[in-house]
Amino acid sequence: MQPIREALRNLPEAVFADLLESPDAYLLVLDLPGVPKADVEIDAYEHRLEIRARREKAVPEGFEYRSEERSLFLDAVVPAPMDADPTEAEATIDNGVLEIRLPRTERTGREIPIE
Repeated sequence: MQPIREALRNLPEAVFADLLESPDAYLLVLDLPGVPKADVEIDAYEHRLEIRARREKAVPEGFEYRSEERSLFLDAVVPAPMDADPTEAEATIDNGVLEIRLPRTERTGREIPIE
């Protein structure tokens, strides 16, 4: 789980994340305020998720930026737990909260005898 914690700590300051687990799945929850569904992309690979999100902002007529502190551009690679299958992940976004559910799988390794 350490690589996942490291990846979540390296997210931009504007993104808050939680990792939850149950006996049959992991749930990654990311706060992406103001990001619509159309501007979120998630790609799943064998042992990682790649998440990209963009928040576009409109400047009201007659105004220009004096300082811009609210930008949100997220390009994150999050390693999956060894007992999760990212290729079977499901995601939803509601009011800027992205939830990615990663089902747990049986470990496919084998015990190595010691001689």
